[in-house]
Order: sequence, then structure tokens, then C-alpha cells
Amino acid sequence: MIARDCKDVSEADALSYVAAYTCGNDISSRKLQRDPAFAGRIPQWGFSKGFDTFAPLGPVLVNASLIEDPSKLHLKTIVDGNVRQDESVADLLFDCAYLISYLSSGTTLEKGSIIMTGTPGGVGAGLNPPKYLVPGTVMEVNISKIGTLRNGVKFA
Repeated sequence: MIARDCKDVSEADALSYVAAYTCGNDISSRKLQRDPAFAGRIPQWGFSKGFDTFAPLGPVLVNASLIEDPSKLHLKTIVDGNVRQDESVADLLFDCAYLISYLSSGTTLEKGSIIMTGTPGGVGAGLNPPKYLVPGTVMEVNISKIGTLRNGVKFA
């Protein structure tokens, strides 16, 4: 979560703009993301991620002063009791400082903005065979020093 408005932030200064860290679950509707009948001829990402309840956060906000280096945190994703991801935040494609710097390039990130890093590790579409979320699925996202976000799936 961003602490104060920022624009064109350097990577070296980026973490000084962080107010807090939390867990998030970046949920996607693959059908609406990739099926041409719903997504159009070019796959898109925004619409398929923007539904009510599709980006739960929590269980708490941890003040940035309590986390010296977010790259040293450990991330674990569990779906219906099966570990889908178990790795260091340092293993993600883009670190927190880079994301803040990149996203603030020419655009003001306003105080209170949330940046979700996204991660390929827990994605069921990448499994063989794919394992999509269905009603009753229970997901857990755990980040060391933050806690565990638990949420279930219920189709509206």
C-alpha cells in the first residue's frame, strides 16, 4: 500500500513510499480472459480480474517499518490443502521497488493505492491438466511476517 502520492520514483527511493504490506489473492476468470467468445479476439487481463470479490486482501496491514526487506519474505499458496507455491518473494519476476518505480513512471500513484505483484506459481491454468477454481474451493495465501489470507469460491 502506497504511503503518499508519488510519481517518477527511482528504484532506490521506491520502498520509502510503502505504507504497509499485506497478502492478496489475484483471481482471474480465465474464460473471460482467453475465450474469444467472451474476451474478443485478443486476450485481455483487466476485465477478467475486476469483478467484485476477485482481489481479496488481508488478513492485516503490516507497517512497512516492520519489514526491512520485502524480498526476504516467504510466500506460500495452498489450494484445497495442496501447496501450489512455496518460494521466496525474491523469486518473483519483479521486486517491490521495481514495480513502484515502473508503475509511477509518468503516472501518480496516490496515497492508499494497492499494488498486487502477481505471481505465476499458484496459477491453476498452468497445470497439466489445468485445475480451475470451482465453488467450494478454499485458497490460502501466506506471507511470512504478515499472515494468511483465506478465502473460498462461490459463484454469483
